[in-house]
Amino acid sequence: MIPIKIVGANTQASKPAADISEAAGVAARYLQGGALNLTALPPLSLYIHFPWCVRKCPYCDFNSHEARDGGAFPEQEYLDAVRTDLEMALPLIWGRKIYTIFIGGGTPSLMSAAGLDRLLSDVRTLLPLDSDCEITMEANPGTFEAEKFKSYRASGVNRLSIGIQSFNERHLKALGRIHDHNEAQRAVEIALANFDNFNLDLMYALPSQTLAEARQDVETAMAFKPPHLSLYHLTMEPNTLFAKYPPTLPDDDTSADMQDMIAELTAANGYRQYEISAYAQEGHRARHNLNYWEFGDYLGIGAGAHSKLSFPHRILRQARYKQPKAYMEQVKLGAPVQEEYEIQREDMGFEFMLNTLRLHGGFDPNLFSERTGLSINAIEQQLNAAEAKGLLYRDYKIIKPTELGQRFLNDLQEMFLKG
Repeated sequence: MIPIKIVGANTQASKPAADISEAAGVAARYLQGGALNLTALPPLSLYIHFPWCVRKCPYCDFNSHEARDGGAFPEQEYLDAVRTDLEMALPLIWGRKIYTIFIGGGTPSLMSAAGLDRLLSDVRTLLPLDSDCEITMEANPGTFEAEKFKSYRASGVNRLSIGIQSFNERHLKALGRIHDHNEAQRAVEIALANFDNFNLDLMYALPSQTLAEARQDVETAMAFKPPHLSLYHLTMEPNTLFAKYPPTLPDDDTSADMQDMIAELTAANGYRQYEISAYAQEGHRARHNLNYWEFGDYLGIGAGAHSKLSFPHRILRQARYKQPKAYMEQVKLGAPVQEEYEIQREDMGFEFMLNTLRLHGGFDPNLFSERTGLSINAIEQQLNAAEAKGLLYRDYKIIKPTELGQRFLNDLQEMFLKG
């Protein structure tokens, strides 16, 4: 799952539901009149978080926790909790169809074939899925077993997101990855044998990485002809090992050269950039992530999962307990949601633009009112200011960041943050 970070927003918290009957009461409360007026609800996605991994990477700030010695984790207990969590959340999404599912982590490919089959069976039992539902699972090389991945495919997973990060042995070690160059190649080969649709994740601007090495990584990935590539600039996130002990990274000029190289290589090989870090062949954009970037809705279940759910007159955000043990205990108590609040009118423009400005091709101005329940006039002043600085292009059909706006995306997004 693409991390959605909301900063600086004034939010009004409410007490999360304590059990399923109370959840129904919460749902009824959110259906009452309010400050917004959404004429239709956006598409709904489902995110399921699997919190365990073999080893925590030094750059990772996701909610992931190292499995015990030997890779042990309480699979059945966790799957029981996820099902109960989903059951309790149903009143908030009654009657709505699921268009995409993303199983993220952590390393979900640590799950047994039977565990994954049980998980998707539970989801199908409880929720109506679109006939063309995209079901993505994150997977890391080092956990790839050919038979297990055949079983994942048979259970309904129809898209993989593979965390390669690099094909270079030295960089893999610097990133703390558990796989080597050969395992990375083997993972892609297993994916090719079992899946028509998959994504390769790579990172660039790695410790001591040269432009030639970054180019070699991208060329190696594209040689497999993956339908989708995600190419992320390594960043030093707070509360990570890299933040505490920063490695030596390429300078800004080299990093910019890498970005230019990526733009050139991907375009020359038939990959179209549609988001700041996402490149796809025709017809293979990641529909789940696209729903985030278009300010769609998503129900997040599992440890630390986040939700954004729309109602006719308000938009709700939730966050579940992060620590797996605490999450499972809270599910048993009927209260897995740690935080719950409505997005306030004055924050809506920022939250919408935080996501949609990531889209390379921009968005239709009508989408703003459809997804926020507000007139585009609510952000007219900020749009004018961004346009005057050359960070934004707009006409009656499209609003999108300029090339300069893409380079300084954080500055552009912050212009929509109310002081």
